Amino acid sequence: MIKRLYIVYFFAAVLAFESCKNNDSVFTPVLYAGMNVVNASGDTLNFYLNGTRQNNSSSLYPGSQSYYIGVPQGAENFQFKKAGTFNVLFSVPLTLKDSISYSLYVAGETADKSFSTIDSLYEDTVTNSTQIRFVNASPDAGNLNAYVGDTLNYRSRAFKSSSVFLATGSGIKEVKVYQTGSTTPIIDTPITFQPGDIYTVFTRGLLKGAGSSKFNIGIVINH
Repeated sequence: MIKRLYIVYFFAAVLAFESCKNNDSVFTPVLYAGMNVVNASGDTLNFYLNGTRQNNSSSLYPGSQSYYIGVPQGAENFQFKKAGTFNVLFSVPLTLKDSISYSLYVAGETADKSFSTIDSLYEDTVTNSTQIRFVNASPDAGNLNAYVGDTLNYRSRAFKSSSVFLATGSGIKEVKVYQTGSTTPIIDTPITFQPGDIYTVFTRGLLKGAGSSKFNIGIVINH
């Protein structure tokens, strides 16, 4: 799984090398980061890197992810458009570092509703275990407490905040989310976590939302 992410970096570097080699110019290595775009909004989106669309096979529907793509390190500008439109909703400038994995969460129609995380991904050597973190990507939910099964809890996570990845056993886990200070869950659902995988459980949508913007949780597979 982590090996797949290394392959993203490797082939991005190979393409850069071949491009320079074919141009009789001095070879300057291009170093790459990994970027996973997560749509935590209620809109179906397309995203662009410095003006070039990146999700060419399909649009990002609410709750979906791009998976990690290789992006040159340094200052980059991500633009977002609603699917089927030409107007840019907003742009997110980011400075990326070589061989670092990031996720960019889009939680609304303006740049202030977006944020990025650094994803520290490590192979888990324990049989039948998995790694899970929690991200609050719901703008109006306030601080949240989340529980995964009987072993993992993430307390008082504010909007735009992320926990670290925590190891636990794989299998079906009851996932519960509460507003901090409340004893009534706003999410209570079973989710199956596969052994060896790395997951992000994230909230999305609005407590007062409807349709695709209704408060819910999503799952990111981080590989």
